Order: sequence, then structure tokens, then C-alpha cells
Amino acid sequence: MIVIPAIDLKDGLCVRLLQGKKEDATVYSDDPTSTAKKWEACGAKLLHVVDLDGAFTGNQKNFESIRKIREAVSMDIEVGGGIRDMERIDRLVSLGVNRVILGTVAIENPELVKEACGKYPGKVLVGIDAKNGLVAVKGWVEVTEVKAKDLAVRMQDNGAAGIIYTDISKDGMMTGPNIEATREMVEYLNIPVIASGGVSSINDIKNLLGIEGLWGAITGKAIYSGAVDLKEAIRITEA
Repeated sequence: MIVIPAIDLKDGLCVRLLQGKKEDATVYSDDPTSTAKKWEACGAKLLHVVDLDGAFTGNQKNFESIRKIREAVSMDIEVGGGIRDMERIDRLVSLGVNRVILGTVAIENPELVKEACGKYPGKVLVGIDAKNGLVAVKGWVEVTEVKAKDLAVRMQDNGAAGIIYTDISKDGMMTGPNIEATREMVEYLNIPVIASGGVSSINDIKNLLGIEGLWGAITGKAIYSGAVDLKEAIRITEA
């Protein structure tokens, strides 16, 4: 399992939200590029970048920040948030982004996911955000009637390279990840699963490590607040 630091972008700033609420934003840095360099220096092999403006509005405002991050670090980068058409996917891939993450569009336009996976094999991940096992979309504002596991299987069949699974009730709350729901998702699929949300301590990293076959875990608030030392977390997973 690899540990993946997160950078959430809002108006060009590096922020974290509490349970995805845009009004509950804490600004951690006005220089996302230096933050990316810092996490790379800690040993990170992959960076998770979310365009929050894109997630809420469907219109990406942080393209310039993403470009600067891509130029500043050599580690792989995955980007999500408001990517809802092929033009934006093309733009990010041409920028050198290693993987794009499709979320809301997986529900609203599954054909785009299939098309993108065909055009860029191995480069398309699907982000599934769940509340009580049901998929939430549009920056978590709307909860659907679709079961997270059912959507995951459909996206696997569409050619997705992996699933990023977030338990919304845990995200940003520093209460620990939903181990059981994550384990179920891993066992249900044949493609890599990345856990997101709830990591609050090194112990949480160890608990996630106990899920056989879990590919990665994203951590955001915990590494910004100092609750988790990223270097230490990476060392444990590589031991």
C-alpha cells in the first residue's frame, strides 16, 4: 500500500474542507507548488490533487496551479474535480498528469468514462464518494440511490484503472477511516482501490495496511495538521 498526500485547490490556494463543505475551508498554503515539493521530499511517489472549484461548479479554475505543480515535481500526479468532458481530460493528460479522476460524470455520463478509458488506458480512475453505502455527487451535495459497490463494478467493466473510495462521513473528521466498507470494496473488485477519508493517525495507516490488497491510502488534513508525519507513514508502508 502506498501513502498518497492530497492537495485540494480552491481559488489557487491549498485548502482542506470539513466533510466536503465549501464554507468550512481551512487555508494551509498560498503556494501549492511548494507544498507539493514538500510532500515529494518526504518520499511520496504519487500526489492526489483535487480542483475543488471544479468539483462544486463543474468549471476548473485551478488549471494554472496544476500546471505549476506538474512542472515542479517528478512524482506521479492524479487530478480530479470537475472533469466532465473529453476536452478537459485531453488537456490534463497533455499537461503530463498521469491519471485523471472522474467522479460525478460516472453517474451522469458513464459513456464518457468508457470512452476515456479506451482513449487513455491505465490513466482513468473513478472517484466514488459514498454516504451510508450510497453514491454522492457534485462535491457531495447530492446523495443518489446508487449503491457504491454497484457503481464500482460498472466502472471496472468500463475499463477504469482503479477506484478511489471515500467515505464522506469520515472525511476531514479525523475519526479514522471506515475499515469495513473499504475492505468490502477491495474484495468486491479486481482493480486497485485507493482509500480516502478519515486518516487521523499513524495507527489508521497501520489499520489500512491490514486490508489485504488495498493499493493506496490518501491523507490530507492529518498531514497538514501534523497528526500524521508523512515521512513516517511512508516508512511504515515500505517496511
